[in-house]
Amino acid sequence: MRAMLLGFALGVWWLQQQARLPDGVIWFTCCAVFAVAVTLGAMKPRVRIASLAIVACALGFAYAALRAEVALREQLPVEYEQRDIELTGFVRGLPERQADGMRFLFEVEANGARLHDFPRIVRLSWMSPEPMKLRPGERWKLTARLKRAHANANFGLRDAEATLLERGIRATGSVSTARAPRRLSVDATSPRLMIDRLRARARDRIETVLGDAPHRGIIVALAVGAQDAVSDADWSLMRATGTSHLVAISGLHIGFVAGLAALIAGFVWKRVRWRGVPAPLIAAAPKVAAIGATVFAAFYAALAGFNVPAQRTLCMLLIFAAAFLCGRRPASSLVLLWALAFVLIVDPWAVTSPGFWLSFGAVAAILHAVAAAGRVESQARTEDDDDIDQWDRIDPSEVGQRPERPRKRRPFAFIARFWRRARRRVKSGARVQYAVTIALAPLTVYWFSQIPLLGPLANAFAIPWISVLVTPATLAGLLLPAPLDAPMLHAAHAALSVLIDVLARLADAVPAPLWFLPRPNAFALAASGVGVVWALAPRGWPLRFAAPLTWLPLLAPASHPAPEGAFRVTALDIGQGSALVVETARHALLFDAGPGPESTHAGERITVPYLQAAGVHTLDALVISHSDSDHAGGAPAVLQSIAVRQMLASLPAKDALWSNARARRAETLRCVSGQRWTWDGVEFRVLWPEPGPLAGKPNHQSCVLKVTSAAGRAALFTADIEADVERMLIAREPAALRADVLIVPHHGSRTSSTEPFLDSIGPVAAIFQVGYRNRFHHPHPTVFARYGLRGIALSRSDDDGAARIDIGSAIVLERYRDTHARYWMNH
Repeated sequence: MRAMLLGFALGVWWLQQQARLPDGVIWFTCCAVFAVAVTLGAMKPRVRIASLAIVACALGFAYAALRAEVALREQLPVEYEQRDIELTGFVRGLPERQADGMRFLFEVEANGARLHDFPRIVRLSWMSPEPMKLRPGERWKLTARLKRAHANANFGLRDAEATLLERGIRATGSVSTARAPRRLSVDATSPRLMIDRLRARARDRIETVLGDAPHRGIIVALAVGAQDAVSDADWSLMRATGTSHLVAISGLHIGFVAGLAALIAGFVWKRVRWRGVPAPLIAAAPKVAAIGATVFAAFYAALAGFNVPAQRTLCMLLIFAAAFLCGRRPASSLVLLWALAFVLIVDPWAVTSPGFWLSFGAVAAILHAVAAAGRVESQARTEDDDDIDQWDRIDPSEVGQRPERPRKRRPFAFIARFWRRARRRVKSGARVQYAVTIALAPLTVYWFSQIPLLGPLANAFAIPWISVLVTPATLAGLLLPAPLDAPMLHAAHAALSVLIDVLARLADAVPAPLWFLPRPNAFALAASGVGVVWALAPRGWPLRFAAPLTWLPLLAPASHPAPEGAFRVTALDIGQGSALVVETARHALLFDAGPGPESTHAGERITVPYLQAAGVHTLDALVISHSDSDHAGGAPAVLQSIAVRQMLASLPAKDALWSNARARRAETLRCVSGQRWTWDGVEFRVLWPEPGPLAGKPNHQSCVLKVTSAAGRAALFTADIEADVERMLIAREPAALRADVLIVPHHGSRTSSTEPFLDSIGPVAAIFQVGYRNRFHHPHPTVFARYGLRGIALSRSDDDGAARIDIGSAIVLERYRDTHARYWMNH
């Protein structure tokens, strides 16, 4: 059975790695494999287990493919993108409050375009200068401007389009002001919406009671799973201490609440009488406790929104409870695998989320460590019990005689018993914490490119503190009526404040609480996985001390920089904006940082995580071409997270970035033509702006940088220069413009990329950094055609995602959506 369950999960995972959905040939192959495996399993008992695993794998692959076919049918036609479409439907989930409005899920019941396969669920932003409230289940008729489900696609970062598909979101957009939205009188009703309304009321109660309390967002997250109100300061602290998992309603919280509910249900049931008959005589108290634990766990999982960890925990509790009520005791590993199968049946795309791997990985590590240490623990417990309770045992030679209580008892025996039991519990807890830390380290590096060094220590007291004090008080505040809820919620916040203060002191005591590592490749991840199993093996396992050697590819990865005299350019997909990473053999430069908090937070969401995933922890130079927010907005996030040795910028003297960079001990220098330097045989030369006071609009002041390899191949970074600057550069030194790779000026607007300028450069490849269906309509069709007519190899971030160009003696262009294609892309 275990082989079949694992095979099913493998089949589901394998489907999610495909660049396209199965066609007729693949379906025929899948059916043939299924038939052969069934036949071999029936004819040869020796290979039955392997045959059943293959059969289950084929079933998992086919099931996930069928689910994907159904999900991708709902599609917004390209010709209807960014058109006003009247929608009728209702609000789903918990709307997220933002500084300038609301973001929410909208389930469409009817569309004005009368399209048949219109997306059923869309994510909308409703911009409003005034505070507004949306309630789950409210029916609205509104006009929306939609785009197909699309997200940024970058090397080393999580695929956000897979997240949209997992949530069933097949289009995104905003509420249009073309027609005033109108709320309909009849609200939608369904069990799911009833749960969402309950969650919304719970969130409102907490916000009303706690007001502007600093950590109110964490209390809301622990109560209903909504994390949009958690402050940036709290997120930063918890990431630094490895406790961010405590903000979500995880399996740990649900398991603890279920255990508490079991104790309460059992305690109450033992004291209930029905017509004079004690309740335990009607139904055994342990069975009632199991039912109570399961019911309350289901309630709490519903409050969490049934995320993957909640689904996993609830499935395991249901299986354990059903087996217990039937007088069975299934193996924990089998229960975990059944939960794995159930979660993937409900959500085949769960395998693309870090929560899935971290949740199941943690439980698997705990079970493996407990099983490995079980025999030793059992032996130690038996020896302790024999040593403590030997005075209370009856001599076997006195069988048949009336036992007499020994006259002499060991003094203070209960203290010894308590001490030894406490010691065993501490050792068991330490073993579990060790197992989870070791097991999740490779997954944490893969998904987040970091290891929180304070994680084991911080979690040692944060987990019990949250589980024993904060979460029960929060739930008590939700269950009690007003005004009794206020004291419990304030008590929960007070306990949380103490924990936050302790974590802050702990983080301040360590200069670098996070160990950033590049995202591991498949070999490093597999080797570290083997090392985890090896390290957690039972005592006596051969060469267990050598397990850390398998982690060397993960913890000390071999760098793959550009060769001496060559360089690599990575044009990030950050939407409408610019961010380019230049790497030589031993140096790194970032040209622009993308939009900041005023727009899409791309500097914080994409630029910084990419640098960390690529192993760039220090920038030798940060070049900010000019002051436009889509180029400079992400610079503060880069300065805060990445060490910068020098900032070269074309900014006004009063710009806050100058003082920000100096405060972080970065050398600052204005970008002017004539500057040049060499790194690892690669020449960097600034071509614009001219020395002297900055004049004209920011685009006119843009820094133009040329990077040339030892072989004479070059790349030209032109920022947002327009036709007037292009003419001046041609007139001054046209030969200096010659380059093989061009980062298209001003995102391909019609005010730049003039024909004389392109003829002077003569590029063989050009990169357009543009946002998907951006409001400026970049690149302009005429300009884009101008490049195409010259036979230039083109890459645009809205279609191809990030682009990576290796420039040495040859030019090698890699487009992310080509080399990392998945079937849900471009659908």
